[in-house]
Amino acid sequence: MTPLLTLLALLAFAANSLLCRLALRDGAIDPASFTSVRLVSGAGMLVVVTMAGRARKAGKAGKAGKAPWYSATMLFVYAAAFSLAYVSLSAGTGALILFGAVQVTMLVAAMRQGERLGTWQWVGFAAAVAGLVYLVLPGLAAPSPAGAALMATAGAAWGLYSVSGRGAVDPLGQTRRNFVLAIPMTVLLSLAWWPRHSASQSGILLAVISGAITSGLGYVIWYRALRGLSGVTAALVQLSTPVLAALGGIAFLGEPLSGRLLLAATLVLGGIGLGAVTRPT
Repeated sequence: MTPLLTLLALLAFAANSLLCRLALRDGAIDPASFTSVRLVSGAGMLVVVTMAGRARKAGKAGKAGKAPWYSATMLFVYAAAFSLAYVSLSAGTGALILFGAVQVTMLVAAMRQGERLGTWQWVGFAAAVAGLVYLVLPGLAAPSPAGAALMATAGAAWGLYSVSGRGAVDPLGQTRRNFVLAIPMTVLLSLAWWPRHSASQSGILLAVISGAITSGLGYVIWYRALRGLSGVTAALVQLSTPVLAALGGIAFLGEPLSGRLLLAATLVLGGIGLGAVTRPT
């Protein structure tokens, strides 16, 4: 069951990159509004699912892992930085930076908790980091420095959010709580951004789909998948998401596949392969 849940979660992660990039690329909605609608609709979906009786243990959620506001804050920081970064990044490039930062964050956290990498896992990790460094080096095809920094921040926050959810007793209840607690933060963000506010029906719809389906339900699936994954494996498998996002960007958004992105993705995914087929020491 864990492999299937992991695959579904990774597809949801890739879809989030596509939905956000599609909404922001043509100015259908501003990044602050996208973040707010995404988190509010995600919270609404999770509340409805819970009320329908699909989470009988919701009242016990949150006893494992970090304090409630910690996870909610990491969720908000991820979502806000993610949206702001995609104003200037392509779907594939953004996803590669995002999950590269996720990998580094989760691997460091796993090692602090006592997990150890084997020799070839270290080689794979180094290859993945090299791919990310190459991608963001200054040059004609390098992404926006501000966009790259924001996406790296989003990745670090998502990595910490994932680490905090590994011990979730009730994934649905805990994810719902995190989304609900993040709503006040989104209100403050929207108020600060109000002078530049813009939102069309299509932009709002894309944000709702991202929040209710690929975020709200997708994160519940991810929390459940984390039960069967080690910290190292959870960090590594997420780096397949950039390829899915890049392919989706090419197929649905008309984005080009540059040689720089292709080489960076090869290094990163090669690192995943080495990490996945070897065992830690």
